Amino acid sequence: MPTIELIDGYAEELTAIRRDLHAHPEIGFEEVRTSGIVAEKLKGWGIEVHRGLGGTGVIGVLKGKGSGGKRIGLRADMDALPMEENTNLKWRSTIPGRFHGCGHDGHTTMLLGTARYLAETKNFDGTVHFIFQPAEEGLGGARAMIKDGLFQKFPCDEIYGLHNAPDLNHGEIAILPGPAMAGADFFDITIQGYGAHGAMPERSRDAVVIATTLAQALQTIVSRNVDPLKAAVLSITQIHSGSAYNVIPGDAKLCGTVRAFDDGVRALIRERMHAICAGIAATFQAEITADIRDGFSVLVNEEEQSRVVEAVAKTVVDPANVFTRATPKMGSEDFADMMQAVPGAYFWIGHDGSVPVHNPGYVLDDKILPIGASMFARIIETRLPVG
Repeated sequence: MPTIELIDGYAEELTAIRRDLHAHPEIGFEEVRTSGIVAEKLKGWGIEVHRGLGGTGVIGVLKGKGSGGKRIGLRADMDALPMEENTNLKWRSTIPGRFHGCGHDGHTTMLLGTARYLAETKNFDGTVHFIFQPAEEGLGGARAMIKDGLFQKFPCDEIYGLHNAPDLNHGEIAILPGPAMAGADFFDITIQGYGAHGAMPERSRDAVVIATTLAQALQTIVSRNVDPLKAAVLSITQIHSGSAYNVIPGDAKLCGTVRAFDDGVRALIRERMHAICAGIAATFQAEITADIRDGFSVLVNEEEQSRVVEAVAKTVVDPANVFTRATPKMGSEDFADMMQAVPGAYFWIGHDGSVPVHNPGYVLDDKILPIGASMFARIIETRLPVG
């Protein structure tokens, strides 16, 4: 069986919705226009709508045929990235510094396609909760919705999410049972030294030298403290210091991220970061403060729900294009926090184009919209069968 014929019939409308969202991107917790469109569409299809969960989140509730009590959540993220778009698309971003460079506009549109189909057919016995989540890109949207009572107000027996994948080909779907995406910490390290004239370094406690020494030392944690059989990454992604050619700055800041598949490894890295910062501070007679924050949990796909995704995928695309041994991704995803509360699975849909997500030239392939919508719809019809 290919994609659902009725959903294929929505393709032109889904493309128009997706391109409109793409042209008007909104970053985390600012998805006012986007959530308004989502709510309006859901209401128009006769779906019960709840707004404001986790700030700008939207929940749609739809009951199927029969009196089944099982409840399934389907989740899509809505936020864009704070970056410029560098494409020549007619529907490119109209807002400077805002870009759907991760394809969340496509995820939102796919779930809308699923919602419309299920509202029209209701070929399931139970309840579907359509979860449109804000602020996935590092701002804690999933945790905000959970804190606002997501699963108390809209209980789910299982939950599913997806992501587009430029590293897969069009028509390919991947699901990895077990740990599939890394947990993530984000850090800000503040260095307070003592500034001086650029020609008189002996009078300074040079924050630039301290920062570069610290950056090098932190890179030894993964190579010399973490078990080499356990994957981990520590990346310093920002260094800020200085303002003039002839002034040795007295302060500096390092920012970055840590990724690992094991919470014990993450704890070890945090401990070593604090210890190294203290040691470097003592060495240079400076003050160093490390703020290390838990950003994302490790995403773990449950075996049962992973098998569901695999079986359904083989009805939507060529079974030869369904992969269950995909390589775990060092990227992170805050859907992991929802999956810590409810068993579920998260899968990837390949598409044409090789530019990676979070690149200013990234382009989502609209041909995958019916595939994603069909995947979600068939999961519901499979897990909530009528009769």
